[in-house]
Amino acid sequence: MEKKEHTIWTELYRPKTLEDYICDAKTKAKMAEFIKAQDIPHLLFPGTPGAGKTTLARILAENINCDVLYLNATEERGMDDIRDKVGRFASAASFKPLKIVILDEATHLLAASQVLLLNMIETNALKTRFILTGNYVERLIPALKSRLQKFELTTPDKSEICEMATNILDAEKVKYDVKDVAFVINRYYPDQRDIINNLQANTLNGKLVIDKKQIDIRNTYLDQVVAELKNPSKKSFNVIRQIIADSGVSDVSIILKQLYTQVDEYAPNMAGTIAVIMEEYIYHSNFRIDSEITLLACISKILETIKE
Repeated sequence: MEKKEHTIWTELYRPKTLEDYICDAKTKAKMAEFIKAQDIPHLLFPGTPGAGKTTLARILAENINCDVLYLNATEERGMDDIRDKVGRFASAASFKPLKIVILDEATHLLAASQVLLLNMIETNALKTRFILTGNYVERLIPALKSRLQKFELTTPDKSEICEMATNILDAEKVKYDVKDVAFVINRYYPDQRDIINNLQANTLNGKLVIDKKQIDIRNTYLDQVVAELKNPSKKSFNVIRQIIADSGVSDVSIILKQLYTQVDEYAPNMAGTIAVIMEEYIYHSNFRIDSEITLLACISKILETIKE
């Protein structure tokens, strides 16, 4: 049976080699050294969503002679996952000279799991290397971070993103206006994945068709939430709930990060109190399956505090 090719652009055009990967020259040169040596230290790739953290981890694993275990810590973050899957893989015999464990979104690991992982890193360091990626490195315990070489991945500038986007559209034989491409990039930058997804979503019958009004509505959700928080009423919770649902934002942690930057607009002189509320949400989000419900509970508490 012929192998089915990806139809999702973010996967189809995910860089497979270091040459195709866009990042700063220093980081790329260091990664090239690792591939040439066919060995890596334990690595930490922090960065914003869509910065290419997972892609770089996969490029290293695919270009080094190794066995690979991939885990997404948003789904597999408990002690049993680390003990049974990572521990078994790290201790198993292998015909390859190296084993690499990629822990994607590792900043979602429970604290107890991080302690267990720390022990495994030290115990299996001779043959097994660990690559951790994540958006919120402050969630990692200091002892774990100290064992990892950190390479902060920043999003390429808009001109490089534009070149990447137009190359994809050309490869897909899509007709487009460069101004429309620029509009999408400006709205979704710095998230490369979001940019590519929106280009594909707005391609119809081989042509890029941009509904600027609809995109603007989706991208002004934060302003709408802040406006509601400035003048809270009995209906505010349901209004904000609907705004968030309509926004299409999948990573609800981003909402709190953004809301905190504007805290003085809707809660003057209450930044410390709001920070405590948000910190409690972030802590509980490590133990809850449905982060949206926890986010809404946080919003409810913020509304209650502002009204008081």
